[in-house]
Amino acid sequence: MSATVTAASVNRSRCNSGNSSSSISENSISNQELSLPQPPPPSRYESQKRRDWNTFGQYLKNHRPPLTLSRCSGAHILEFLRYLDQFGKTKVHTTDCPFFGLPHPPAPCPCPLKQAWGSLDALIGRLRAAFEENGGHPETNPFGARAVRLYLREVRDSQAKARGIAYEKKKRKKPQQTGSQVNPTMRLEDDNNVHGVNDQSFETSEALVMAASADARRSMIPLFVLN
Repeated sequence: MSATVTAASVNRSRCNSGNSSSSISENSISNQELSLPQPPPPSRYESQKRRDWNTFGQYLKNHRPPLTLSRCSGAHILEFLRYLDQFGKTKVHTTDCPFFGLPHPPAPCPCPLKQAWGSLDALIGRLRAAFEENGGHPETNPFGARAVRLYLREVRDSQAKARGIAYEKKKRKKPQQTGSQVNPTMRLEDDNNVHGVNDQSFETSEALVMAASADARRSMIPLFVLN
């Protein structure tokens, strides 16, 4: 009887030690997971690029007939951009509209809403980068096709005339020279000026010394007079 009780207590202690060791290992694993550095959240540009890529993939699935990415060309990209115009929020006046060319029309008009040129240009830039990030080759990138570039230029010019807004390219600022970067010709002139000043000061000091010595010789009294 006593042997049975002893065996049961030994088994119970073994179970308790096993449970405690497993709990310790689980706690250590959880602590290690918490101590691992968390990856930074994606930037706004990366999040928007991912959403645009998913939207384009859904467009390819709903295309009739269905279209694969490998068979996608610049013409299909133009279809996609025209498809997005139905979700646009930018008023583009037609030539028959009395507000054509006015940046701030005084009254509403029935002109259609379209995607703004800036939005389309940024969208193509993100999709062009996403295409190459997902295994596409730059040589076969349909978002960089010449037809797409010409279409964006046409949209920019037509919307600029219709809305009375001039789209100007941002000029790149020239890098300013720091204090350590000095024009070599200016540095040479400065060195020459410094050397000239030093030479002049040396000549002036030498002349003063010579004049003082001459005055001293004139003021000296001969020894025979003192005697």
